[in-house]
Amino acid sequence: MTTTLITGANKGLGYETARRLLEAGHTVYVGARNPDLGREAAARLGARFVELDVTDEASVSAAADAIAADGGLDVLINNAGVEGRTDDGGFVLPGDTTAETMQSLFDTNVFGVVRVLHAFLPLLEKSSAPVIVNVSSGLALTRELVNPSSVTHFYPAVAYPASKAAVNMITVQYAKAFPDIRINAVEPGYTKTDLNHNTGVQTVEQGAEIIVRMAQISPDGPSGGFFSADGAIDW
Repeated sequence: MTTTLITGANKGLGYETARRLLEAGHTVYVGARNPDLGREAAARLGARFVELDVTDEASVSAAADAIAADGGLDVLINNAGVEGRTDDGGFVLPGDTTAETMQSLFDTNVFGVVRVLHAFLPLLEKSSAPVIVNVSSGLALTRELVNPSSVTHFYPAVAYPASKAAVNMITVQYAKAFPDIRINAVEPGYTKTDLNHNTGVQTVEQGAEIIVRMAQISPDGPSGGFFSADGAIDW
């Protein structure tokens, strides 16, 4: 059984992933930037809690130190993310997108992933079966966005798809650099969560399926790939 850290795990896909991994017998850290919500979620699940704001270098470093002191880490799931919709659930269209819009979203979805990877890679390298799962999106696929017959073609915003395309690139490059760690990206599907103002078409149970599956792959499993519940996805 492994010790797993899930960022952004106090609700949604992260919470369901934690529940499923705990059910399978793994030790799970619920990472959350809000300590009250994080502790409450961890208590409900029977998980451990670690305060972790992926946009804050000191917070990420402190979380890594705490988990190291507690025994180390085998699996890292980079789940924390934001979509950047307006308060009423609408999209920020290209004409209204600013550099600040992009920077704010990338700080969580892209730079946050790099911060967490940089802090936790030394711990993962000490594990006998280290795994990293980066939660991406089918919206990262440029070929689908330009294809009029694809459902994702009609997604109008810029920042979120761009951030997930960056996550995919990060996944590939880190997988090449760390061949002893299984590092993959996953596409959970359009899941009903707070991230998209609950407009998704599938449940968190369905969305978490591929995250849970890839978190439990063996040392001879795939690395540097992109996967959905239906299997491997061509980059």
